[in-house]
Amino acid sequence: MASDSLRLVTTAKPDSPPNVTGPESAAPSVVARVVAAVAIGLAGICGGLVGYAVTDLQCSDGCTALAGSLGLLGAVLAALGVGIVAVLALRAMAEWRTGQLQQAARDQYPVN
Repeated sequence: MASDSLRLVTTAKPDSPPNVTGPESAAPSVVARVVAAVAIGLAGICGGLVGYAVTDLQCSDGCTALAGSLGLLGAVLAALGVGIVAVLALRAMAEWRTGQLQQAARDQYPVN
């Protein structure tokens, strides 16, 4: 008796999942996010170079520790600034995409 019920369970085919797609994501594309990350990294490198160069030019005693620390500070501040702008731009892209999807849904299913 137990083997019959086991056989029925193993031979029974589950219902196929319905072909339903969820709502499209309004998130920015992967390319946009990668470009934002590269921009943040590049800004950090440039900020570090500028911070180091300015401090190194101002200091005549060869103070590499001060130049290095201000270079690091410049890198962090530049990356932080570009990061803020990148996040705002990506959010704007997401909001714009959401508006387009909502308008497409309103056009497809009008309310009279």
